[in-house]
Amino acid sequence: MREVNPLLWGVGQIPAGHLADRIGRKPLIVGGMLVQSGGFVLALALLDRPLLAGILSAVALGIGTVMVYPTLIASVSDHAHPAWRIHALGTYRFWRDIGYAAGALVAGVLADALGLNATVIAAAVLTAASGLLAARWITER
Repeated sequence: MREVNPLLWGVGQIPAGHLADRIGRKPLIVGGMLVQSGGFVLALALLDRPLLAGILSAVALGIGTVMVYPTLIASVSDHAHPAWRIHALGTYRFWRDIGYAAGALVAGVLADALGLNATVIAAAVLTAASGLLAARWITER
């Protein structure tokens, strides 16, 4: 079950990149964040059926990630002048990677303080909020 998410993510990046070139970056970024948020909700909604919860949430998280991950990098590249594109991508990746570490720490603190379910709900809410903020602020080139 652990392999479902990275498998979808790895296999889907090329078709997602082509789709982002055809329909634009914003729909995939916004949609992907909302799909990821739904994956967290599925994990909790199906707790009485753990195998189904694991598979469906892993599929949703994998599809959402494949929509978002390469598209965000492409969006940064779209908005950066070629002379400083490498610096823009480095800055984006730095803050993205710091977010992974900070998110893990915050999730650990929340889980200790409020429990695992509250932590998963917080992750779903923050992920959906970022999708909605992206809908508001991302511009297409």
